[in-house]
Amino acid sequence: MVIPAGELLERFSRASGPGGQGVNTTDSRVQLLFRPPASIAVAELPEAARDRLLRGLEPHLAGGQLVIVASEHRAQRQNRLAARQRLIDLLRSAAAPPPPQRRATRPTRGSQRRRLEGKRQRSQIKAARGRVAGDDT
Repeated sequence: MVIPAGELLERFSRASGPGGQGVNTTDSRVQLLFRPPASIAVAELPEAARDRLLRGLEPHLAGGQLVIVASEHRAQRQNRLAARQRLIDLLRSAAAPPPPQRRATRPTRGSQRRRLEGKRQRSQIKAARGRVAGDDT
């Protein structure tokens, strides 16, 4: 999937954090806005992939658009790259098919034996915490 540059809107503002005197004058914080429902790139996907992507992005959408903020770097260019990488990661995870279902298996005889032995040992430890016999004070 290739997202046209026209579908991404970038806003810049002053970031908090490191940067010395430059933090007061440089707009290094990046806010990347993307509208998946209106995107041509998303519309070109197969129907099943498109539905899976839009369902996966639903919790991240605010007003029908995806807002990604990056301000961890001092340079605007690095924050732009970080925001785009976050967008890529989010789109990949949302579009990924669900993992195959786990096939139920029975516990092995050895694992059952070890589990019961552990329970027996724990029971003996707890039983030993009682009063000592013969101590009538």
